[in-house]
Amino acid sequence: MTPARVVFICCAVLLAAAAAASSSSTAAGITRADFPPEFIFGAGSSAYQNIREYKILLSTPVQDCNLFVGKSCGEVRLKVHLQRMEESLVSGTRFRTQEDVKLLQDMGVDAYRMSISWSRLIPDGRGAVNPKGLEYYNNLIDELLSHGIQPHVTIYHFDFPQALQDEYNGILSPRFVEDFTAYVDVCFKNFGDRVKHWSTVNEPNIEPIGGYDQGILPPRRCSFPFGVLNCDNGNSTTEPYIVAHHLLLAHSSAVSLYREKYQATQGGQIGLTLLGWWYEPGTQDPEDVAAAARMNDFHIGWYMHPLVYGDYPPVMRKNVGSRLPSFTAEESKRVLGSYDFVGFNHYVAIFVRADLSKLDQSLRDYMGDAAVKYDLPFLKSNNEFPLGLRSDFMTSTPWALKKMLNHLQEKYKNPIVMIHENGAAGQPDPSGGNTYDDDFRSQYLQDYIEATLQSIRNGSNVQAYFVWSFLDVFEYLFGYRLRFGLYGVDFASPERTRYQRHSARWYAGFLRGGELRPAAAAALAGGGAYSQ
Repeated sequence: MTPARVVFICCAVLLAAAAAASSSSTAAGITRADFPPEFIFGAGSSAYQNIREYKILLSTPVQDCNLFVGKSCGEVRLKVHLQRMEESLVSGTRFRTQEDVKLLQDMGVDAYRMSISWSRLIPDGRGAVNPKGLEYYNNLIDELLSHGIQPHVTIYHFDFPQALQDEYNGILSPRFVEDFTAYVDVCFKNFGDRVKHWSTVNEPNIEPIGGYDQGILPPRRCSFPFGVLNCDNGNSTTEPYIVAHHLLLAHSSAVSLYREKYQATQGGQIGLTLLGWWYEPGTQDPEDVAAAARMNDFHIGWYMHPLVYGDYPPVMRKNVGSRLPSFTAEESKRVLGSYDFVGFNHYVAIFVRADLSKLDQSLRDYMGDAAVKYDLPFLKSNNEFPLGLRSDFMTSTPWALKKMLNHLQEKYKNPIVMIHENGAAGQPDPSGGNTYDDDFRSQYLQDYIEATLQSIRNGSNVQAYFVWSFLDVFEYLFGYRLRFGLYGVDFASPERTRYQRHSARWYAGFLRGGELRPAAAAALAGGGAYSQ
């Protein structure tokens, strides 16, 4: 297994130019009042990842779960989730919900980004609605609103019902579009009177790669020689494009339903949420500059180009050829403009170089079609995580966020953007204790909030910023070995007690009028070539 084959998911390891951050100031400190009055600040988590249910749902102890050998916590959780749904809605969960919402209120956020579990709401994926699921989400939404917090709801966040996966191979089948549309109808009908911000799908530009090319995410489909893990089914050369196509059609179908049946009376907004890594050339060689632009087309343009122009980017049409699905005239019309906003989950800059030799290969997957290779100068560090991911990979590169937002402004008609995820990961205390000191996270958030304001002043239409994450949650690739929470969770406690980290106090201070110290000039202005 070579590092180059694994890094689409894990290439956040690229440290970028921000390592040169200095202590020089850029301007006077900023406050929340510098943002437009309607700008939304929040924090988020997702149903699948939220540790609130883990004490009830996990049949395997957390410490025995390992994503990279055998079964993962996530897989165990999904199976038990279907079998023991009623248990997850006991009164203790309601109490925990109330406690958590109070923490959000105390922090001063405007909004909470959450997701709905398809299987909790409709256990078989279609058909009968679980009344306990309705009760749970109605209670949570009402609790948030009673504390003055807007619910921003993602309808599908990586937790596809196992029943539909078993029945017809899930998102690989066009039947997915019909079932997804029926599911979102249940959500709009039951929650849309109070939910005014809907995101149909989370990161549909990464799920096809992780689940159907590299095989690193469920349902772990891939084909030799492309898979990171051993896969005994799938086709890495075709399936990622088919899955992405079906996700896009499902999204546009949901938007059409909302606009035709609900939006006029409910008055909400609807969009989708993309992963927004920013690809930067590893050198200023023209081929590497072109490689970064090509990778941004493959990554961001994969969805933005159809949404804004009605078809996939020309470079994808050229390089992927007949393996890239086509839109019918009606599908193209439905996809075009199917958003009121676009969410972006942004964390890092990624450096790439050209590898045009990949285009000469008769058998190519997504990365072969993009014809790039990753710049991985520091993979030989002694503090690596599995698959080459370093423990200190969350280097602050706020300049990359500014470049991405400028790219959207110039190439995709400056859509309304909500930054749905931005945050930094820490590691558990080796002694097993709770980790309170996370000043690195406070600085990271400060850098990106300031970059967001600078982008707004430069004309970008950013209207929201959410920290990932409100609490420590189960991370899809790394379980509990990476902690993103503003609030930590004591996993040694049967009650999963929450505790406030320094970053939560910092964020609360900013939200209540405190001043941001100026971020480092090099971190905000960086970019350009990375030299080894």
